[in-house]
Amino acid sequence: MAKKSPVNFDFLKHEAAGGLLLLAAACLALIAANSPLGSSYVRFFNTSLTAGIAPLALTKTILHWINDGLMAIFFFLVGLEIKREFLVGALSSRKRAALPAIAALGGMVVPALIYAVVNWNDDVAFRGWAIPAATDIAFAVGVMALLGSRVPPALKIFLLALAIIDDLGAIVIIALFYTADLSVTALALAACGLVCLAYLNHRKFTRVSVYLIAGLFVWVCVLKSGVHATLAGVATALAIPLAAGTPGMIGPLEKLEHRLAPWVSFGVLPLFAFANAGVSLAGVSITQMLSNIPLGIALGLAIGKPIGIYGFSRLAIANGLSEMPDGTSRVQLFGAAVLGGIGFTMSLFIGMLAFPDPAFATELRIGVLLGSIISAVAGYFILATFKLQQRTKV
Repeated sequence: MAKKSPVNFDFLKHEAAGGLLLLAAACLALIAANSPLGSSYVRFFNTSLTAGIAPLALTKTILHWINDGLMAIFFFLVGLEIKREFLVGALSSRKRAALPAIAALGGMVVPALIYAVVNWNDDVAFRGWAIPAATDIAFAVGVMALLGSRVPPALKIFLLALAIIDDLGAIVIIALFYTADLSVTALALAACGLVCLAYLNHRKFTRVSVYLIAGLFVWVCVLKSGVHATLAGVATALAIPLAAGTPGMIGPLEKLEHRLAPWVSFGVLPLFAFANAGVSLAGVSITQMLSNIPLGIALGLAIGKPIGIYGFSRLAIANGLSEMPDGTSRVQLFGAAVLGGIGFTMSLFIGMLAFPDPAFATELRIGVLLGSIISAVAGYFILATFKLQQRTKV
């Protein structure tokens, strides 16, 4: 059977290093978009590519191949992580899962409410209510990793578990609120693929290649159905068996997780950041930066996330529903809550579903970047400063 552990530290290491690369890719995208290469940057990602053979060929821009194709691999990895954590990891018991689950709920509800209040009178802008509800696992864990041993291990696990549950919430939101016109035929074919995956899992079939072929079929069907294609990645991941066919061996789920983690952390996510974070600041005024959409996103991430995560956590602890992470103070818990406001990848992703019109791209990206940068800097400062003060008193 697969080795049981409270948290996958290899995953943490990949997320930490990948978070720094993610930041570098975003900065490079901003530089490229605001340089003489700006027009080439935009033209490249809008170039169309065709894959497959007619009549089954798919033609999409490079940007859409990244967002609909490569990001399905990211969501596949997230699905693997969610399943493992719920079965044998940090979310495998009520006591373990209670605090990050309740904190994640607060971290989704409060930011969404803040955005909704700011954009209450604008029906179009209101579609973006879920944008600040997301947390970027790689970016948040990457910033916390810079603090090293100054952060209690239990707090790192709390933040990771919170971000995982947050991603699960984002997946549900995408499925329920951000789908296009549905194709019944494509959905029916996707359902057949899912039944096949479920049957393979039920029969304890462990050959990963068969699952991936069935998952690719589901992805194509979901892509054609109007439901966002990345959800096929999650559905396929949940069918991958945890246990190996041979006792004592690492199971298919963990094997896939270990193999995919570096590719996602060092390839898929930085490429997504480079393709989507580039926003031209030419002609952007303070008025536009403080307009309702970017303001709602930034306030939701930088203020709503800390209030929701920390507030719901304290309520859960006070009512005996959960316990404070071992060796963690209230200030450190609040610092982790502030880091939860780093939305970046997931916020940009949901934002593009909420506002497919390119006219909203600048406002969306400005809001996500402002909120995420403020959260990253403030969270790091709180956690680093508290530790320094603690040492001074000693």
